[in-house]
Amino acid sequence: MAEIIQRDGTWAFDGSTVRITPGRHRSVPLFRQTYGEIAVPLEAVAGVVHEPERKHGRLRLRLREGADPLLHATGGRLPEAADPYLLTVDGDRSGVAEYVVAEIRQSLLLDQVPKEPTKAYLLPGPPVPVSVRSSDGTVSFDGTQVRIDWADTSDRVKRATGPRIIGVGDLVQVEWLPNSGYEDGFLRFVTRETAFSKLPAERDPYALDLWGSVRRDLLTALVAAAVTARLPHPSTRAGAEHADRDRPPAVPRRSADHHDVLLRRLRELGELHRDGVLTDEEFAVTKAAVLRSF
Repeated sequence: MAEIIQRDGTWAFDGSTVRITPGRHRSVPLFRQTYGEIAVPLEAVAGVVHEPERKHGRLRLRLREGADPLLHATGGRLPEAADPYLLTVDGDRSGVAEYVVAEIRQSLLLDQVPKEPTKAYLLPGPPVPVSVRSSDGTVSFDGTQVRIDWADTSDRVKRATGPRIIGVGDLVQVEWLPNSGYEDGFLRFVTRETAFSKLPAERDPYALDLWGSVRRDLLTALVAAAVTARLPHPSTRAGAEHADRDRPPAVPRRSADHHDVLLRRLRELGELHRDGVLTDEEFAVTKAAVLRSF
């Protein structure tokens, strides 16, 4: 067992799994504490490196492309402090860090773990259900459906369409950009119908505009990763999309009350359009979103 314990967290390697546990100190970002412990199988590891410095060095674990839904969903845009595969190491513990690196590298060599992209996710992603309250609303995912409940401060275009419910089978991909504190971020759920929509996140009824607390908004990456883990793997997505095009659309059952609600939303959208609040493009997109709920 090779193990290093730091205020930032703990890495333990038993020959087959790198177990990463975040520290409990208040300096550890909320995202890492919420994400919790990660068990990385050796076959998901592409490499490991120790970057020594006088006071604080770093241990950095590199995963194979396509192995982790979190890394795929965030596209390398997680802030370094929130990166669960990065451990800050005190200068006087550099020897222990080098030992951990040597043990992992030796096992990679002995097991002949390839560095090529994987054909399936080797990590499960965050557990479900997961729910995050962001600056634009609350997004929840139960493993089969995404639900967005808009905040009172959300754009009236979004509030006019009501809560957004999206089935996993309707999704093509998830796009995520963090709120940097200087520029807004977003969490966008791309469906076949909205793949070419050019609406900005603040007006897109399929996107959360992340403009508030950077610390809190970063948690939306948990939802992005959980949904991504249940979408076709990037290596097989092209074939899955082709099969979906040949599949007849499902006809959902809706109650009369639900139809009344949707009709009311359509009337509200029409009023917003007539009043000039919605442009022609915005009206067309939001109207189509409501009609698809019938």
